[in-house]
Amino acid sequence: AGTVRSDMSDIALTHFRLKEIGLSVEKAKELGYTHDYLGQELVSDEQLCELKVQDIIIPKHAGDYLIKVANYVDELLEKFYKMRRFYNVRRREDLIGHLVIGLAPHTSAGILGRIIGFSEASVGFAHPFFHAAKRRNCDGDEDSIMLLLEGLLDFSRKFLPSTRGGLMDAPLVLTTRITPTEIDKEALNVDVMERYPLEFYYATLAFKKPDEVKDIMDFVKKRIGTWKQYQGFRFTHDTKDINIGVTKSAYKVLGPMAEKMESQLELARKVRAVDEHDMATRIISHHFIPDIMGNLKKFGTQRFRCKKCNAKFRRIPLSGKCPYCGGELTLTVYEKGVKKYLDKALRLTEEYKVPKYLRQRVLVLKEAIDSLMVEDEEKSKITLESFLAV
Repeated sequence: AGTVRSDMSDIALTHFRLKEIGLSVEKAKELGYTHDYLGQELVSDEQLCELKVQDIIIPKHAGDYLIKVANYVDELLEKFYKMRRFYNVRRREDLIGHLVIGLAPHTSAGILGRIIGFSEASVGFAHPFFHAAKRRNCDGDEDSIMLLLEGLLDFSRKFLPSTRGGLMDAPLVLTTRITPTEIDKEALNVDVMERYPLEFYYATLAFKKPDEVKDIMDFVKKRIGTWKQYQGFRFTHDTKDINIGVTKSAYKVLGPMAEKMESQLELARKVRAVDEHDMATRIISHHFIPDIMGNLKKFGTQRFRCKKCNAKFRRIPLSGKCPYCGGELTLTVYEKGVKKYLDKALRLTEEYKVPKYLRQRVLVLKEAIDSLMVEDEEKSKITLESFLAV
């Protein structure tokens, strides 16, 4: 169901220079970029162009990966379907102009996009409308793209699981044209001004709410229904090169979750504007506790599986063995999965000033887990009954 995908973090972009994405003037004109954002004819790769709503700029490594996908699709067409090859891609630049499907996790609606260039950064640059159409924003979200033809050839409802959630992460429908009125309002709240009026800065000193200054600002929302809803966007600050700066998210560079959490808290301790104790509280209450409680519930209501024939049971048979093959039974939810965040949560409650109630919640969860699960040392102790039974 669109089985070969490339994942990347979402970054919003409204303007670009041809040289930033490896696009020639000639190729840009073929793609419809005949003028720069000021309306001057395109003659140099130094000129700044306004990104079209459904055009995307992908990482170079994603381009290299899609070359392999394109070759696979061509081989599938040629050897299985007895048709002509379609992509004939040899270099990364050969992918420019080809269509892709953008798909966010836990959704089933793909968005049609077009590759126009490549970036050094390990992110997917696209218009705010494109990200919003996928039901994503740009605060660290990550989703995928797949070549359009691969998504069409390898799609079948017969491939999808019949279980709950089985229809997610598959492009059941495809949006071919983005309409601003049908996307999330976050993208419509983007301001498109070259400079903010003086009244805006006076309003910040008075701590006014955004709604109180909306009349003096220019938003996408005000342009709905006109030709300016898709173009004519402006910006307050230029960037020399979109490839300058961090090229890969720390989330990808750092290792296990514990390392990510430690880095986050270390940064919080260094930044005066951040309260590290409040951050630790949020990590425990919004991440650790729900995860521990959910895993504990799964452990208590789990099914059991036969190691030999893989039969599953809601309750352990009285014989203690599989009634079908006599095989040994095992758990389907393991102790380690329940306890994986408990020690980390306990440590945070000790190292940071978290509310007393929250600390007690973690301790209550620990007691609940300890009452369900016996330590290995206790398991190995021989009781009088077991001794006499021998």
